Formats: sequence, structure tokens, C-alpha cells
Amino acid sequence: MQATIQMIEDFSLNAWPSHQIQFYDGWLLRFSYFYTHRTNSVEQIGPSSIPLEEKIDFCEDAYRRWGTPAIFKITPLLPEDFEQRLIRRNYQVQHITQVMLLDYAGWFTQKPEVPVLLERTINDRWINGLFSLKGTTNAIHRQIVPSMYRAIPKETISASVSNTKGQIIAIGLGILDRDYIGIYAIHVHPRYRGMGLARSICRALLDAGNQRGLSGAYLQVVEGNFPAKTLYSSLGFQDFYKYWFRTKELF
Repeated sequence: MQATIQMIEDFSLNAWPSHQIQFYDGWLLRFSYFYTHRTNSVEQIGPSSIPLEEKIDFCEDAYRRWGTPAIFKITPLLPEDFEQRLIRRNYQVQHITQVMLLDYAGWFTQKPEVPVLLERTINDRWINGLFSLKGTTNAIHRQIVPSMYRAIPKETISASVSNTKGQIIAIGLGILDRDYIGIYAIHVHPRYRGMGLARSICRALLDAGNQRGLSGAYLQVVEGNFPAKTLYSSLGFQDFYKYWFRTKELF
């Protein structure tokens, strides 16, 4: 199980590059102007030689200079006492996330309920659709996020559904890594929810992965997002492990 968790964590790092990354004694300090927790947090990818309290101080200083909260990602791969150190420093839990897996051995092709456009590039139209569906207005985010998506080092499959006026009303993204496809960025315009668009996009991406002979798929869903969790479970995804973030304001 630990080896599979490590593999999925590797996939996640490949799938979502940060605007800036700093390596520090087996840790990654990721910074993206606080666009998401995943791209703006500390992740441990190797053993440490520097005392942990000194390393945490270093990270807090770095994020203070960046003007964002200090955030550490907590996974089952970390020693249990590490989180206790953060608790003693008054770090709070945010964004508990369930990682789910699907085995293609039990998958069968299911025709999407609505037509889904699949493309092998992440183009400007898809990114502008993402901004529109997420309501992204922050000028810095609109500047850096396109380069973050285009920096993904793996094969991607962008998915979209448009209305009769040609406007994107739902999107998704598949990222292929080794023998898996990761399902990311599922967003549907509020006016069009409940029409099976998210299910159609997921089915189209999963079928694309199956046609490539992959062994499985993974995705991540924030705890409490019951509609998404229900959808993914109905498609055959099963709970695998959880991770969360510990964060503290530095100002």
C-alpha cells in the first residue's frame, strides 16, 4: 500500500506543477501566489539531515517572504510525530482530501450522455473556460496559471462540453502517467448542473485511458463534496487514502 501511495503522490506532483519550486534537504517548497494549497505548500519527498524544527523555521521564513500562509501537506507517508510538531505551532487542518482509485479490470465503455470534445492540448479556449467556470478574476492567477498547466510534463487530454452558442459549460482534464490516468479539473457551470455533464466528461476521459491499455485511474476529492464523491463512486472509484494540509497565518 505504501508503494502505491508513493506512486500516486509522484503522479500528483507531475500533474500540477507550481509556479516556483525550491528544494531544501529532501523537501519541496512550492509557491504559486496561493492559487491552490497543493501548489503552495511544503511536500516531503526524501529523508532529512537538518533538524526538523530548524527546517520548519526555514519554511515559515520562506512563505513569509512570499506573503502567503505556511502550508504543509500531510500524507500517510510521513512520520506521525511530524504533524504533532505542527500542532504545537498552532497549525490548523484544512482541505481533507480523499484519493480514489479505479481498476480498469472492472471497467466497461459507457457512452457519454452528451457529446464531449477531447483534445490532446491544453489550449487558450480550455483555459479561458476554466477561468470562467471557476470565477477566476485574480490578475496574477490569470497570468501564471496558463504556464502552470502548459508545464505539465505528461501527456494530457483536455475535455469540454459547449452549449449551442459555442460557450464552454463544463470541462475536465486527464493526465497520463505511467500506467494511470489522473482525472482533474472537473467543473460545470452552475446553470447546467444536474444534466450529467460531469459524468459524461469523466466517462470520456476514462474511456480514453482504457483505450490506451492503462491499468487504472485516480482522482482526488475534497471531503464534504458529496455530489462529486457520489458521482465518482458510481463510476467505480474506491477510497484509497486521505491527505490534508496544516496551515498557519504568518502575519
